[in-house]
Amino acid sequence: MAGGRHDGRRDNQSEMAMIAPIRERSDWRGTDLDPSAWLTRLEPAQADEVRAALAAVRASGKGYHDLTREDFPLPTLAPLLAKVAGILEDGIGFQLVRGFPVDGLSKDDLRMIFWGLGKHLGTAVSQSSRGDLIGDVRDMHLNVGPGLQRGYNSNVGQGFHTDSCDVSALFVLRQGISGGDSRLLSAVAVHNEMLRLRPDLVALLYEPFYWSWQGQQRPGELPYYQQPVFSVQDGKFCCRIIAAHIHSAQAFPDVPRLTAAQCEAIALVAEICARPEFHVHFKMEPGDLEIMNSHVTFHGRTTFEDGPTEETTRHLLRMWLAMPGSRPLSPLMGALYRDQRAGAVRGGFPSTSGVHLYETKVTTD
Repeated sequence: MAGGRHDGRRDNQSEMAMIAPIRERSDWRGTDLDPSAWLTRLEPAQADEVRAALAAVRASGKGYHDLTREDFPLPTLAPLLAKVAGILEDGIGFQLVRGFPVDGLSKDDLRMIFWGLGKHLGTAVSQSSRGDLIGDVRDMHLNVGPGLQRGYNSNVGQGFHTDSCDVSALFVLRQGISGGDSRLLSAVAVHNEMLRLRPDLVALLYEPFYWSWQGQQRPGELPYYQQPVFSVQDGKFCCRIIAAHIHSAQAFPDVPRLTAAQCEAIALVAEICARPEFHVHFKMEPGDLEIMNSHVTFHGRTTFEDGPTEETTRHLLRMWLAMPGSRPLSPLMGALYRDQRAGAVRGGFPSTSGVHLYETKVTTD
């Protein structure tokens, strides 16, 4: 168990021998991936289909809470989205779909388009205790930290991490004047490289660590929980890493102290992630849809700068999705993923009020 006594390298050779390289198609390095493996451009007719689906929603008078996938008809685009979902689970683990319509559409139009696309992919889960089903990724000029605003509400760069869901989706409304580039890499490749270098440290990451809920826990729950970084269930790999949440848990006096070996293991993950050959690095454009399987990919972004006008202010929308074709998860992931069955609706942080939001209501007062 994390917080136990681990002095240097593990001497349990039989346990380490049981950890094998992960053999999935999501094992890749950025230098080996051609953009055609992850970038799809919509045909003009498919973009028109999205506009027609939006018009159908507006004519129906339906809102976010009662919209179904049938209310957002995509006769030719739906099969493409189904193919994308398959690549997320059984392929390289991420996709960028470019060319969704943005010109002449309001923010609310684009929010509804994103919500309609999400209905064709999976089920949105809450991203915070506020209950936001659609998150606004933009600089809100607020303090960031546990119980405050999270990193995606600032303009600072985000290190490689996983989101707390099966699949994370981003939809670009506008970009700023500079920066904000996306970076992705394969968690499986990081695992396998680490296993080659330091199998003793890999073994530690299969054991539970203490994580901070960052203020997102349910009422009456402890502010921390236990979960491993690596796990395998029924032959399917899962990785979850947000190093800041592990280190933040050390603020609680009843949480055992991280050992030197545990800190070394977390640091080695970061060191491998920093190697440029592992990355796919690109600039997103308005109308881009980026979709990532959180169990097999890490993502991050560079620092960005907004311009002086609304049109030059970076603004993305985010959904966390539970996917019908998702993999089974280890019971050790049960603190966050309370239902570990394949295809379950799971993940996210529960709304403490029971209310769900489709637009983040945050002021700068």
